Amino acid sequence: MDAALDAQAAEVPGVERHEFSAVGRDARHDDLSEIGRSLDELAALNASWQPLARLTPAQFNAYRAALGEGSGFQSAMYRRLEFLLGERSASMLVPHAGTPDMHAELRQALGEPSLYDEVLRLLHRRGHAIPQAVLDRDLARRYEGDLVVEQVWADIYAAPEREPDLVRLGEALTDVAEAVWRWRGDHLMATRRAMGAKVGTGGSSGVAWLAKRAEALVFPELWTARSRV
Repeated sequence: MDAALDAQAAEVPGVERHEFSAVGRDARHDDLSEIGRSLDELAALNASWQPLARLTPAQFNAYRAALGEGSGFQSAMYRRLEFLLGERSASMLVPHAGTPDMHAELRQALGEPSLYDEVLRLLHRRGHAIPQAVLDRDLARRYEGDLVVEQVWADIYAAPEREPDLVRLGEALTDVAEAVWRWRGDHLMATRRAMGAKVGTGGSSGVAWLAKRAEALVFPELWTARSRV
């Protein structure tokens, strides 16, 4: 991740954080009416890569040095957005150790339910067999998916007339997951085009790190359940 290519994410993730937090609160109260409202902001976030994706290596190098040791890893708003999407680990707090207030806020957020955690709890309240181990899991760790949860989603999709609101919920979440995947893919391609395989400004492996991130999908069972329907 490179600061020059990632700094443009500073504002929209703040809006997204608010939207996803609000949707999570709604899900906590069994309100699914606004689950898709954050997609416009995600579309704006993804579109912001377009001008950066046309930088030549020389154009990129012309201002990269001015960034010093700055890194996209230091974007607290984006980190908070990742936590809300379930992308989390304690190591993600390290770049924020120098800003105690933000570090404390992120540490608290690390242990709070993600948007998907709230959805799984909603499914449980609706009588679906979400395993207790999933409901009681360590929230500070990235959610990796569960075969029983996968079957729950497969059953919901297989009988759409039974709970159409949950089908709409699943599709809205899939739209969000796809937009996140496109963001990561566009980030990867913009970085590859502008700087090749150089080390990222903050010391990351640059393209190699981004390529690994681009392979991961949030809300995993919504993708794997489709093979069971």
